[in-house]
Amino acid sequence: MFKRLFGITLAFGMAATAPPAFAQSCAQREHVIAKLQDSYSEELVFGGLQKTRGAQTVMEVWTSKETGSYTVLVTQANGISCIVAVGTDFFEAIPKIKLKGQPS
Repeated sequence: MFKRLFGITLAFGMAATAPPAFAQSCAQREHVIAKLQDSYSEELVFGGLQKTRGAQTVMEVWTSKETGSYTVLVTQANGISCIVAVGTDFFEAIPKIKLKGQPS
């Protein structure tokens, strides 16, 4: 019984202290932004504040009109940015225009 309990405790303890999978995609914001601009010709399109785990982070979407690539960043208050998503074929949704008047 003790061996099982010890094994389970050890396994959960190791899982709890393991770094997140996307931690390898994190760096100082200046370095990430420079790489996006220089290597991928991406520019900031939109962003906003995001409240996570009691702290606020900044979520940003960077895109390139030339290549259609996009990158989603989350920046912590300490200046570390993590890439949480990347992709291709970015597009902007165009809102429908509502016409005034009665439908015929």
